[in-house]
Amino acid sequence: MKAALFRGTGGRPGVLVEAGFLVLWFFIFARLDALVGKDFAAAEANALALQTVEHLAHLDIERSANAWLAAHPVLGHLAVYLYRLYYLVVAGVLLWVFVRHAEVYRHVRRTMVAMMALVLPVYWAVPMSPPRFALPGTVDIVARYDFLGLESWTHPTHHTAMPSMHVGWSLWCAYAVWTALRGTHPRLALSAWLFPALMVADVFATGNHYVLDVAGSVALLAVAVSAATLWGRLTALRRTSARLRTDPRER
Repeated sequence: MKAALFRGTGGRPGVLVEAGFLVLWFFIFARLDALVGKDFAAAEANALALQTVEHLAHLDIERSANAWLAAHPVLGHLAVYLYRLYYLVVAGVLLWVFVRHAEVYRHVRRTMVAMMALVLPVYWAVPMSPPRFALPGTVDIVARYDFLGLESWTHPTHHTAMPSMHVGWSLWCAYAVWTALRGTHPRLALSAWLFPALMVADVFATGNHYVLDVAGSVALLAVAVSAATLWGRLTALRRTSARLRTDPRER
């Protein structure tokens, strides 16, 4: 029992050590995230430039998707629930992988940590106003139907629409499930990608992200997976070297 709490068993890290690390990391991320995207003028300018690119590429579907959802109140309420409560899915997937698929847990957790570390410089370099603020005629669906009643939603302290972390986290969830199940349940593993597809539709229709924000989320996951893979290989090499130094018989 003590080993499971502190040193870990079955390929898993210790429960208390892992929980402490994740809580500390999320706290640091939240504090740093609150410091970026403060330049509202730059955020508006970047949003205008992005809108221009999307218009030229015929990708500007956000306004039409938003207008359609605004005309369907029942679906609007459901979209807000998804937008607000998806964190429960992220936490559930992380816990499920930890308990049931220890063989891939460290990799998917490293991917999560890498995503959080990589997105902050982007937020700092490219603040971005979401369509609900920067695209004329967009209805703020979450503010209209928000069941949490958060004033900070209508008066945000920072603008960080690029990339969309709602889509980013849903992509991470799908990647984690796919990684865990692709060898034993390939069809079920593929079905996990329906979750980010639904989230993409949600962020467009609620007026929270642009098409290129979603493209940025896909790129973020790809880079994070590469970083996590390299991280894992370096960790394995370091452990092998340490074992060889302490036990010459393994050379």
